[in-house]
Amino acid sequence: MDNQKTILAVALAIVVFLLFQAWQEQNAPKPVAPTAVRQSVTAPGTPTPATVSSPAAVTPMVAPVGTSLQPATGPTVPFQTRVFTGQINLNGGDIQNLGLRHYPRAVDNPSPYPILDTTPAKLTVQQSGFVSSDGQTLVARFAAPAVQSADSQPLTLTGQAGPLTVEKTWTFQPDSYVVEEHITITNNGSTAWDGSYFDQILRNDRAESHMFMSIFTGAVLMHQGNFSEVSFGDIHDHPELKSGPGWAGMMDHYFLTAILPSEHAQTQVYARPSGTDYVAGVSTPLPALAPGQSTTITQQIFLGPKKQQTLAAMGRGLEQTVDYGWFSVIAEPMHVVLTWFHGLVGNWGLAIILLVIVVKSIFFYPSAISYRSMANMRKLQPKLEKLKKEVGDDRQKLGAAMMELYRSEKVNPMAGCLPIVLQMPFFIALYWVLVESVSLRQAPFILWIHDLAIPDPYYILPLLMGVSMFFQQRLNPAPVDPMQKRIMSALPVIFAVFFSFFPAGLVLYWLTNNVVSIGQQYLITRHIMAVKD
Repeated sequence: MDNQKTILAVALAIVVFLLFQAWQEQNAPKPVAPTAVRQSVTAPGTPTPATVSSPAAVTPMVAPVGTSLQPATGPTVPFQTRVFTGQINLNGGDIQNLGLRHYPRAVDNPSPYPILDTTPAKLTVQQSGFVSSDGQTLVARFAAPAVQSADSQPLTLTGQAGPLTVEKTWTFQPDSYVVEEHITITNNGSTAWDGSYFDQILRNDRAESHMFMSIFTGAVLMHQGNFSEVSFGDIHDHPELKSGPGWAGMMDHYFLTAILPSEHAQTQVYARPSGTDYVAGVSTPLPALAPGQSTTITQQIFLGPKKQQTLAAMGRGLEQTVDYGWFSVIAEPMHVVLTWFHGLVGNWGLAIILLVIVVKSIFFYPSAISYRSMANMRKLQPKLEKLKKEVGDDRQKLGAAMMELYRSEKVNPMAGCLPIVLQMPFFIALYWVLVESVSLRQAPFILWIHDLAIPDPYYILPLLMGVSMFFQQRLNPAPVDPMQKRIMSALPVIFAVFFSFFPAGLVLYWLTNNVVSIGQQYLITRHIMAVKD
């Protein structure tokens, strides 16, 4: 094996790895919709801060066991904090149409990103209610508050669900994506009531499109310390129901919605189909309530970006929703270093460049071994060409003659293999860091690069990367085999086209890596070529 074959094998391995990820995304089993048909949903209009009228009646909405709850419609109460802008629906008392103020929809659309959305195309809503011991599902209807709450002050609503009087209080911290919920339930009926309280996230099965990237979208469950991701197809085929402390939610590429009951509460976490959609939630058993008795549930809801440090600080295993793949042990420190560099320079593109330099510094000596091997192989190029002319088309004889030449000249063609292979886990780990980091979403670099998480709109970075590969090949020994030579010559063009679909941050990484490698390889090659035999 010579170094040209090694480079070709490594390059093709990376391509195959990325294509396999894309194949998994495109060919994963699609869920078959249940026979039940979800009714069309009409999104309520945007409310104004004026007082919202309460429903004419306060009778509960009752649904038989097994019937899927429809997204709530009707009057809403608006609220806003430094990070949120949203509504609470009086039919159910749940948060809906929640926008994240620090995360625009797109570079050219500054409106808040809707992490909760009632529109059918992007349906993601919170739903809560009660299930009695005889199987009835009760969803409370709340009266509008007499005074609208402002900014991050607690918001309290009172409503009725069958014989139960329900008081819900939401507490919003100014800069937090965690919402505190306190639910007090009082039995105002004439007989004892026994049942449970459920809180869940309803989501349609839309998949995000990410070229050559397998990005998980679906339910996430934490059960007794064990974290699991459950795709929509798996939910349809094998609904989940687990008893014990835990939490549940839905996540996509960058954002997470999660119901977080008290840490040691004996709950049930579940993920199941709901009509043509899917739910993930938590069911909390309530004590039997005699007439006049009350009980209170305290829980949290996380509605925000998957920032690893923020999630880890919460101490509930939420940071596991940031998935760095097989090489997490490498990726996590790289993310820490990348974030630290961003704190120094204030630009994620520059932080990527600095991180590449650090990685290249770690592999400076292994890379030097590889480049010396390539330089020595290049120095032998005239002798190899002479051998080819002498031997002709006899490949077996040519191979034996080449190995004899390597032994006589004390050149090891395998010396360049191991350093390149050792660097592959670091490349793949950094690949996932750049893909998974919400911080790079809509992060500008320079000039025309306004978002490092999407492809270069003018294909300049992929073109520069192809040019860098061309110059790097000029420093390597030319393949003896004509077919291999043609393949190697085509690689810069193939990779430039291939990487034009990649996020600009990833292309910037590869381009920087090539430039630094060219500098190191050029100096080593010039030194070895200058030494006379």
